[in-house]
Amino acid sequence: MKVVFIGPSLPDAAKHAGTDIALRPPAVQGDVLKAVEDGANIIGLVDGGFENTAPVWHKEILFALSLNVTVLGAASMGALRAAECRAFGMIGVGRIYNDYVSGAVVDDADVALLHEPIELGSRALTVPMVNVRSTLDEMERLRLFDKAFRLALEQAALNIFFKKRTWALIVRACAAISASRKQYWLDMLRMHAIDQKRIDALALLEAVRDRDDQRVSTNRDWEFRRTTLWSEQLTRLKARAPLHP
Repeated sequence: MKVVFIGPSLPDAAKHAGTDIALRPPAVQGDVLKAVEDGANIIGLVDGGFENTAPVWHKEILFALSLNVTVLGAASMGALRAAECRAFGMIGVGRIYNDYVSGAVVDDADVALLHEPIELGSRALTVPMVNVRSTLDEMERLRLFDKAFRLALEQAALNIFFKKRTWALIVRACAAISASRKQYWLDMLRMHAIDQKRIDALALLEAVRDRDDQRVSTNRDWEFRRTTLWSEQLTRLKARAPLHP
């Protein structure tokens, strides 16, 4: 079985996943463990809860890897966990993952955004910093502005809380843009906007599709430790009501 946890990074994932991938909502603590217990051989982590719930635990990812489950991550929480667990065999996909590994991006909040409830489709309502940077990189490459102007836009975006960050607010907050040019630059940013999270999420779905649906034995130089904390948490997680059918 192949399982992918996905939501606002790719709201229309069902159109791209194919029939052999089971899509589940953004993962929270215990969901990766449940996927393993459900029989998953391949797990893709894209989106995950983090603000009002406990996020995906590194230990449950290590547990999956110790059982030869292939675990891939990209775009959002998946990119973070893949960068953090790469030494143990988790596979990262896409630019956002690579930027975390290289240190080009260091802040966990750079992938955060505000989105609609799952029941309404999980559509993104704000712009995450990773998308801002990809957009500004492309516009700078096209020589639509110089480095100083780009940095001014990026700083304006950084100064805005992720739940409020939109292109309109970025332009409004950027001191380098005169009042008479704000609409022009807003139109330009929207025209050239790059949804890097979507791009990376699609790449992860492709990577999951390309994997054989089986567990593959690997030579690990580490051993999964069933610590007291792990045992206690395992008991708690198994006691909670199932989140997914």
